[in-house]
Amino acid sequence: MIDLSAPLVVGFGVTGQAVVSALVSRGFSPSIIDDRPSEAAMTVAHDQGLTLTVAPNDEALEAIVAGATVLLPSPGIPDHHPAFAAASAAGLPVASEFDLAALWNDRPLVAITGTNGKTTVTMMVTDMLNRSGRSAEPVGNTPVPLVAAIDDPSIEIFVVEASSFRLAHSQRFAPSVATWLNFSPDHLDAHATLDAYRLAKAAIFRDLSVDATAIVNDADEIVSSFTPSDPNVVRFGTAEAEWRLSAGELIGPDGFSMPIDDIARRQPHDLANAAAAAATARAAGASDEAIRSCLATFAGLPHRVEFVGEHDGVRWFNDSKATVPHATLAAVGGFDSVVLIAGGRNKGLDMALLADAVPPVRAVVATGDAADEVEAVFASLVEVHRASTMLEAVETASELADSGDVVLLSPACTSFDWYPNYGARGDDFRAIAQSRFSQ
Repeated sequence: MIDLSAPLVVGFGVTGQAVVSALVSRGFSPSIIDDRPSEAAMTVAHDQGLTLTVAPNDEALEAIVAGATVLLPSPGIPDHHPAFAAASAAGLPVASEFDLAALWNDRPLVAITGTNGKTTVTMMVTDMLNRSGRSAEPVGNTPVPLVAAIDDPSIEIFVVEASSFRLAHSQRFAPSVATWLNFSPDHLDAHATLDAYRLAKAAIFRDLSVDATAIVNDADEIVSSFTPSDPNVVRFGTAEAEWRLSAGELIGPDGFSMPIDDIARRQPHDLANAAAAAATARAAGASDEAIRSCLATFAGLPHRVEFVGEHDGVRWFNDSKATVPHATLAAVGGFDSVVLIAGGRNKGLDMALLADAVPPVRAVVATGDAADEVEAVFASLVEVHRASTMLEAVETASELADSGDVVLLSPACTSFDWYPNYGARGDDFRAIAQSRFSQ
């Protein structure tokens, strides 16, 4: 049992504020630490009569930790944050918003993790369940944290986008259906090591009951190596899996089939997501009719290989959400000839992996803080140009592209050198590209 008599919340962003509100509404009085709180966050804390300590020094942090009964870090607080070392030295337990939600909610959870695709699959599964007559809500690493969503009594089942940050600090997380989509290096600016990131993802299978179902990407060596032995296991990703692509159809257990031509998004990574979503939703109680209906109409999410438009025979796509090299490789793999716009702020990952994008990449525009790294990868392989703004990147890509090409913004890096988030980066790219179509 978690002792909430003196909780300490580290990080006061969206999830931190949801955690604090959940605690306060249940009669607890948390302390709060944030290294760079916004003015709005300071106001929220003040209005609730709570103390928010800004960037405490080591001595002050040690005193705050000494008076706490549990550390509740917000997602994204890096492993090297001094609060974790102080908690470890003091023997202070660490828990997550998932642990709090489990104290106050017993409705079923469907959880989805993976380096790439988890938001898309979360939204697809939610849609499949709602089309089946279940009241489902996407939560977790979405605009609505799980600990806030449980206050809505109308929700029957929660579809949880489970980030590595949440999983890493959960004492126990036991969804009824747990899906692990894929694994590739990521977040090495926040997790202490690659192994720490891997084990955080694997925690999605760690606490499953014997009645739970694990959905496993059998084509991913890392994911399949963590296949649990106790719960029911359903696989996707290979020709031998229960959910698979065969003879132009998506095939599933108990006679499920759907022509691939009837699926709205059919690039390789889209079909992997479709199989994963179908497997997950079926295990959670969705009907085959609802699964087919979703797959036939799901148009995808913004900034994820999003079609921007076509001009002079060149198609333009916004994949700003691709902040790691593996995501960029997955995106370019769906096209025959690509002018790639890549770069931004690297998360400490090996950009050399991008060399595998040639072909279909035939020209590159390198941008942002990582422009040197991007250019170093591609300089001996294809034509490379540099751009110092998104406008320059779009103009350069337009000059490089021929009819039949795709111009793809798939940066393999975060946006934080030029933009506050990947959405702002993608919106800017889309607006600039579309403005050229009318010229």
